[in-house]
Order: sequence, then structure tokens, then C-alpha cells
Amino acid sequence: MFSKTKITDYKKNNDAAKPVLSDPSIEEKEISFSAPFSQSKPAASILSEDLKVIGNIKTLGDIQVEGVVEGDIRAHLLTIGESATIKGEVVADDVVINGRIIGRVRGLKVRLTSTARVEGDIIHKTIAIESGAHFEGSVQRQDDPINQNTKNSKSETLTTDTAKMKSAPTNGAGAASASPKTSPLE
Repeated sequence: MFSKTKITDYKKNNDAAKPVLSDPSIEEKEISFSAPFSQSKPAASILSEDLKVIGNIKTLGDIQVEGVVEGDIRAHLLTIGESATIKGEVVADDVVINGRIIGRVRGLKVRLTSTARVEGDIIHKTIAIESGAHFEGSVQRQDDPINQNTKNSKSETLTTDTAKMKSAPTNGAGAASASPKTSPLE
């Protein structure tokens, strides 16, 4: 089948080592064939139970979190598993919460299942809360909760900071320093 002479002939012939230019019509077919794949939505990412992420996560696709994330998450569809804990802001078109979130949730459709535990504000267009879900915070409906303007988020941040200062144990010095920060609310 194979002979030694053909291999040595190949080494002697310099033209054989040069790449052959392919037919342009074939390249166009390959490009047009691969184009739909580059425009399609990326596959869902799964963060397993044993994974801890410290930092922000941003994707155009879907994420399923089963582990711990200390940071903000932005996605198209975000599913928080029963064993998951998120400490940070969550922003997604669709948010399904089975686990625990400590922080603000912003989404067009937000769903708290019976195993959900949320400590923070929820800003939504539509919301569903199943019986048994635990929620501490405020709920606010907006037509566009994803692209929230900065004026509203500043006032909510001040409100949140004020609540933290009121709940924190204070001594005489702490109370004096906290009062100037809470007075300029507009």
C-alpha cells in the first residue's frame, strides 16, 4: 500500500510542501454554512454546587447556578438552583429562583419557587411567588426593569444605606456620624 519511494519523493519535491489554495466557491459555502452558528444563542452554562465564583458574571446566554456567586450576574435566562447562594445584584430577562439571593433582583419575568429565599428588592415587569417562598424586601413593578435609570438606583441605594445604618448597633460616636449622612435625602 505505501512505499518508501513516494515518501522520499515527497520530501524532495518543494512544491508538494506548499499549501494549495482552495477554490473560492468552497470557502464561500463554508462561510455561509458557519454563519448561522455564530449568530445563534450560546449554550446554557452551568455552575456546579462545588464552584464558588468571586466576581461579576455577564453573558448573553443562559446560566444555571448551583454553587456560590459573590458578585453581580447579568444573563438572558438565569436559574438559581436550590443549593445556590448569590450575594449581589441579579439582572436577567427571566429569573427563576429556587435557592438564595442576597441582593437586588431585576428582571422582566421573576419567579420565586417554594424553595426560594430572597433578601433584597425585586424590580420586575411580571412576578410569580409560589407558596412557601421566603422574601424580605420590596417589590416594584416597572415596564423596563432591565434598563433602570441611574436616578432611581441612586435614591434606592441611599434608602438601603440608611436602613443599614439604622439597623447597625451604634454607640455615641456612631450615632453622631450617621445623622449627617441620612439628612440630605432628596
